[in-house]
Amino acid sequence: MRHVVERHLGKVVAGGSLAVAATALLLAVTLPNQPDPGVSSEPAGTASQDAVAPAGKVEAPPREKEHGVGSDPLTDAETARAEAIALRGSGMSASARDVEGDRGPQRVATNLAEDPTGKGVRRAEIIYYDYKANVTTTRTVDLGTGKVTATATARHVQPPPSREELTEAARVLIADPHGKGLKQDYRKATGKDLTGPSELDLSGFVFRKDTVERLPATLETCGEHRCLQVVAKVKNGPWIDTRAFVVDLSARSVGRLG
Repeated sequence: MRHVVERHLGKVVAGGSLAVAATALLLAVTLPNQPDPGVSSEPAGTASQDAVAPAGKVEAPPREKEHGVGSDPLTDAETARAEAIALRGSGMSASARDVEGDRGPQRVATNLAEDPTGKGVRRAEIIYYDYKANVTTTRTVDLGTGKVTATATARHVQPPPSREELTEAARVLIADPHGKGLKQDYRKATGKDLTGPSELDLSGFVFRKDTVERLPATLETCGEHRCLQVVAKVKNGPWIDTRAFVVDLSARSVGRLG
């Protein structure tokens, strides 16, 4: 019985429990338009077939404004400007390291910050994680003045993961011996070898060690280190259960729960 329990947890999930749990984490998928089942094909020469729809002109989407107003989402231009200002003179570019170990901090998120003045001041909040020091830094930029108005640095603060971090976590898991089950199940589902994270639809969340009763020693540093659980799905295919595995991105290692 023990051997049955310990079989790899990379099994393909066909049931509904994981799908329901992960639905809120994944991007919505827009299905193509379906034909009206009440409309049948008509023989050639009928009026409906011969009628030609008037030629239509497809207009390009309206050009995005450089600056938003009030509580409008940040525009691309505002986001790029805020991120450039946030790093300017911070010292993080030289000392910090991103999720892949390259120079500079890992940008986790850029959000519109609240306006405490109530005067419509546009501010951006940029969140970074430094994988060298294992600290989270949040910098607030006033988009009107182009200045950093606040900086907060904290340990043991773990914001939701970015897309880049989820991708790297999947890459670490695939390369680790614990990723054997994931690769086996991908082959069963597709008939192909899993070579990288680009072949999966990914979502996930920060691992909280206080939610686990029996924590493996390899995961004791989670919380101080950045640890993620990845939710994996074969593109256009089934879910693969990877919830038993925790990727420590700071140490680039994988631990198993249970």
